[in-house]
Amino acid sequence: MKTNYILMGCIAALIGCKPNTDGEKKEIAEAYNIYGDTIAATGITEPRKMQKEYNNMQVGDTAVYTLRAQVTDVCKAKGCWMKLDLEDGSEALVKFKDYGFFVPKNIMGEEVIIKGKAFLNEMPVEERRHYAEDAGKTKEEIAAITEPLITYSFEADGVLIAKQ
Repeated sequence: MKTNYILMGCIAALIGCKPNTDGEKKEIAEAYNIYGDTIAATGITEPRKMQKEYNNMQVGDTAVYTLRAQVTDVCKAKGCWMKLDLEDGSEALVKFKDYGFFVPKNIMGEEVIIKGKAFLNEMPVEERRHYAEDAGKTKEEIAAITEPLITYSFEADGVLIAKQ
């Protein structure tokens, strides 16, 4: 009997803790263009703090964050990745969950809010060359890539870009 009450209490708590109500989703949709999942624009980590979080990670660590930052680069082919400025000269490479959505190719310089998993990634040479090609680098610049690189990475569930 106690188990049933505990189970009903847990279910009620879960139902009552929905993160985005329809009203919240509507407010977000009015203020932002949404790519991927609708995410809340709350609990935001600023770029300098995110960079410090990355410095405390090891390859293989992951943590969920909501980050606000400026776009420094975006895939020229189809908007399948973007880079964000962490304000100390470093950038975070953002890919999109399950390759399920893309962002506009013309958002360089714009501020975005993203939510998802932050992690360190050891990027092999071939992958680095692929991204350099997507970014429109020259053949000489691509050929000069000869070492793997540890990158600040992010897999975004959703992206918000403020409506103009």
